[in-house]
Amino acid sequence: MTTAPHMEMQPYPIPEGPIVGPEAWTAADLGRDKGWIHVLSPEELADLEAAATSAEGKRKPLEALSHKTLPLPILGPQIDRIREELENGRGIVLIRGLDVTRYDVPTVERMYWAIGVRLGTVVHQNAAGDRIGRVADRGGDYYSKNVRGYTTRARLRPHCDAADAVGLLCLHPAKAGGESLVASSTAIFNEIRSTRPDLLPCLFRGFHYDLRGEGVTDDPDETTFHRVPVFSWFKHRLSCRYNGKSIIEGQEKRGEPLTPLEREAVDLVGTLALDDRFRYDMTFERGDVQLLSNHLVLHSRNAFEDFPEPERRRTLLRLWMNLKDGRPLEPHFADRLNTGPRGGVMVRPSA
Repeated sequence: MTTAPHMEMQPYPIPEGPIVGPEAWTAADLGRDKGWIHVLSPEELADLEAAATSAEGKRKPLEALSHKTLPLPILGPQIDRIREELENGRGIVLIRGLDVTRYDVPTVERMYWAIGVRLGTVVHQNAAGDRIGRVADRGGDYYSKNVRGYTTRARLRPHCDAADAVGLLCLHPAKAGGESLVASSTAIFNEIRSTRPDLLPCLFRGFHYDLRGEGVTDDPDETTFHRVPVFSWFKHRLSCRYNGKSIIEGQEKRGEPLTPLEREAVDLVGTLALDDRFRYDMTFERGDVQLLSNHLVLHSRNAFEDFPEPERRRTLLRLWMNLKDGRPLEPHFADRLNTGPRGGVMVRPSA
């Protein structure tokens, strides 16, 4: 196992009281107030289509397109409001109304990219260098070593991804199952603070995460070089980084398995994320764009069954984004992949 020079974390502060604000929502709150759902107007759709099908938009490679080359004079201000909701509101937005059947996939990708680069910077999400990833069953085994869950059809445990925000655009829903399950990590912190405050020190101290063979070295057992906190309190903002499976396997790869108290703390976060009080269930429709703040929302997924026809199999397009003017993050918390603060997955040409 490859390790970096030892870096000692600074003392980890813990908020003295509960976090109060729109980010501390419950399932009932999200079901009662649908202000987090935005339905695209005909004018906004036309604006998005015009950007994606413009001469410059079609001529340049996707990654060469920025918010300047994909201007959105009508939809752009709404996306700015969405970014504010992700950063300082509930941390979740659902965009509806995009009819993906009207366009070929490259055009849909450009429309999606236009939204992403208006929100911030799109980062690499795997060692192959994908910036728009495909979430689809490729026959992988979720419980095998170094297999990433998005390449399987299995039920995924609650987690958040390694960027400020994640987007999922539904090209094709599943034949059955595949519902998205979301929960406020802030509400979960408040619950643990109220009922099990003894577990907070180890959650704020953090853990070494398994990088599933996509680290910066050639070691397939590479973990994060330092402990990454599950909860981080920095400059009066609470942020979350959680993946129970990666924590458990990362500590095992280091030969430092979780203590009983640490395992209880890690399991409790995942259990609360699936608790009826906190978990809100969403069924994707074609064209839906789900946007989540990874600092504020945990997400998971039910197992699914695909249609037999290859062209109808469940497929989501995924973006990892660092938001424009995103919150300040404690450096150890922000370095989630051994690529530096807010760094994406290191690209390997052979991957």
